[in-house]
Amino acid sequence: MNGHLSFQIGDKVVYPNHGVGVIEQISSRTIGPNVHKFYLLKIKASSLKVEVPFANVGTVGLRAVVKNGEIAKILTFLTDGKCDNNADWKYRFKENSDKMRTGSLLEVAVVLKSLLLLGKSKPLSFREKKMLDRARYLLVTELAMVKNTEETEIEDLLNKALAKSKLKFPEVTADA
Repeated sequence: MNGHLSFQIGDKVVYPNHGVGVIEQISSRTIGPNVHKFYLLKIKASSLKVEVPFANVGTVGLRAVVKNGEIAKILTFLTDGKCDNNADWKYRFKENSDKMRTGSLLEVAVVLKSLLLLGKSKPLSFREKKMLDRARYLLVTELAMVKNTEETEIEDLLNKALAKSKLKFPEVTADA
């Protein structure tokens, strides 16, 4: 099984760029001489069903939701982690896009914080605003699912952490 994580039905997982979901089914199909196995996930936010072949799990970055230890790291980072923002916005945008693509929630938190810092010194560009919204959404939805709590509670939690860096959690913009 080329060493990737294997998930069970009912596992909470993250499908980068789609958000959190639950594995509802594991199915197999015969295509030519080969049997291919698939996870069927239901994405929480959109109720979308997505099929992920076992073989693609690594490529798409499917992973289990974060553990509590990871959440502690994220909160510590939001509280007093350092961020470097590249002055050249194209370069910065690329760096942040790469971080978002890793699928790591800690990297998403890094993007969130660095964009919030940036936003204190100047208005964010449209694309950076969008990215900030995305980072906020990914953090809140995943943490709410892991802690089995309301998203508003997670927002309070993150706000408390950011307040120590004199930052404020972004409001949800209407068109996000």
